[in-house]
Amino acid sequence: MNKNDSTLQAFHRLLQIMEQLREKCPWDRKQTFESLRPLTIEETYELSDAILNKDDVEVSKELGDLLLHIVFYSIIGSERKTFSMEEVIVKLCNKLVYRHPHVFGTTEVHDSEEVVENWEQLKMTEKDGNKSVLSGVPYRLPALIKAYRIQDKVRAVGFDWEERQLVWDKVKEELAEVEEEMQRGDTTAMEDEFGDLLFSLVNAARLFGINPETALEHTNRKFIKRFNYLEQETIKKGRSLKEMTLQEMDVIWEEAKEYE
Repeated sequence: MNKNDSTLQAFHRLLQIMEQLREKCPWDRKQTFESLRPLTIEETYELSDAILNKDDVEVSKELGDLLLHIVFYSIIGSERKTFSMEEVIVKLCNKLVYRHPHVFGTTEVHDSEEVVENWEQLKMTEKDGNKSVLSGVPYRLPALIKAYRIQDKVRAVGFDWEERQLVWDKVKEELAEVEEEMQRGDTTAMEDEFGDLLFSLVNAARLFGINPETALEHTNRKFIKRFNYLEQETIKKGRSLKEMTLQEMDVIWEEAKEYE
């Protein structure tokens, strides 16, 4: 038995197990698209955590949990007679072949940038494909991720900085506008300009090959680790953070940085 055969057998077993659970388990039987949705989001974030933690064992586990959800939705789709697991897979295969003409056809590409450009253009020409460049960006994505995806989408059709260094002029311009509105004290204008500043910083990160969501999460974790150290060391000294001066906190904060 080759590797593909054993994988297909394992997938077939999963389908059989899920069909039995849907038929015989009270909890599985009552699930709907709507009830599964928040659980799917939670599983996606757990996979994201495992990836950031560089924990391959957990990544494998969380991928299994996500696969369970994909199968679950497909079984419910079959019950509704709207789609099946087979249709999900066939449509995915067809899409991958269609959007990779440089692999399965005669199109020539020179780098990954051209692959992305072709991908976006092909999406626009597909039946039931995206009607506009930005229509494929999910409306409810978290704002930071959405900003990155918006910029990445428009880049694929040529709407981008010719020289990435030029983005820093835009960042400085937006920062100056934020400072100006803060001096005026107009809350609405401040929020508007602050959003522009964040958008320009996300753009800068993208242009220099940094994922801003990942970068910010690393900083979040670093801050939590250092603050926990500060809190624990303060407790050891028999004191409360509220009783300490900022200068005293800074001393322990620097210790936390050295401890890392």
